[in-house]
Amino acid sequence: MYPFNKITTLLLAAFMAASIYACVEKGNSQNATAESSAGLAVMDKIPALLDRPENLWYGNEWQTTQNAYGKARQELIKDPNAKEPWLNLAEVFILEARVTGEHPHYYPAALQVLDEMLSKNFDPKDMRDMDLKFRGLSDKASVELSLHEFAKALETGKQAVEINPHNAAVYGVLVDANVELGQYEEAVKMADKMVSIRPDLRSYSRVSYLREIYGDVNGSIEAMDMAVKAGAPGTDQTAWTRLTLGNLYKHYGKDKEAEMQYLIILEERPDYPFALAALGNIETERKNYTKALDYLQKAAAIIPEVSFYEGMAKVYKATGQQDQLQKTVDEIIAMMEDDAAHGHNMDLEFAKVYADLKGDPAKALAYAQKEYDRRPDNIDVNGEMADLYFKMGDNQKATMHLEKALRTGSKKPEWLALK
Repeated sequence: MYPFNKITTLLLAAFMAASIYACVEKGNSQNATAESSAGLAVMDKIPALLDRPENLWYGNEWQTTQNAYGKARQELIKDPNAKEPWLNLAEVFILEARVTGEHPHYYPAALQVLDEMLSKNFDPKDMRDMDLKFRGLSDKASVELSLHEFAKALETGKQAVEINPHNAAVYGVLVDANVELGQYEEAVKMADKMVSIRPDLRSYSRVSYLREIYGDVNGSIEAMDMAVKAGAPGTDQTAWTRLTLGNLYKHYGKDKEAEMQYLIILEERPDYPFALAALGNIETERKNYTKALDYLQKAAAIIPEVSFYEGMAKVYKATGQQDQLQKTVDEIIAMMEDDAAHGHNMDLEFAKVYADLKGDPAKALAYAQKEYDRRPDNIDVNGEMADLYFKMGDNQKATMHLEKALRTGSKKPEWLALK
């Protein structure tokens, strides 16, 4: 038999061990509950991933996108303080905005998760931490460009460059923002830096834009062709770049070359809606209106892109279908108002609709003036102002804006026709 004091000691030890175990278990349970509550709370901050139409799945692309969204979501539920999952969500939303045309949902969603990420503390001595901040700022600037918030995009892009001045992609943001603000010499400097760091699809396409602005149409086409060849066939980015090449050909009267580019896109990325609509616009110019509508309606059935409806409206206007024209224009304006309500600056687009489809240059001018007040040096804005003033019979103001539009040596046919 154990002595009494030894038994007592053993019992006390057992009791203490049980008490400690119970406290640890209670603590673990409380921690788990707190983590679970935090995880549930973060779910409310994660915007939804909308379903894609089946003809936009593009092989495994949609499955990969869903997996990326689901993985980021689970990581945030597990650790709401993590940063990279917020960034990954933003990049999913940016891609989906382009692919699906659901801009009113995805651009605000991308900004929401980027702001959530960028609100966290970053350690200036931690290279990985600062790289995440750099990527977050770069993505935010890209979204601001898409929302036509060009001044904001420029400032956000500059913040990113301060963190990493050796990344080519962020200079693309600075090129685009400077172009939209009419700061073309600065845009050229940024493009030179971009190409020197990494000559690829993105940098060649910026060179193309700038060459067109300065009137080098053949050089612009050459650079965009280089951009296409630098891309991976079948990807959204390459399809968009080839579409831009086709649009360049079309803008300068080379419809056959344009048509070939659009058809190649559809071989590599079937049912790509922008290529379908582009073919529809070519058929409109050829006065093959039935074929044009087939293409445009097919594109519009895939994604709700305003420009597709504008293409249909032009067909209805050309064929005298006034009821359909009015209905379609009403749909266009409703879609644009929805975009504007979700942070997308649409003033220049409203101006074009009121000028070209509603025949109301006075109202168009009111919208264009708001855009001009924000971007007085942009040649496209000045070109639109010139056209509107000519339509209203104010040749003096029209000429002033036309001179500003042509100051870089642009060869845009619609502006040269106003001279």
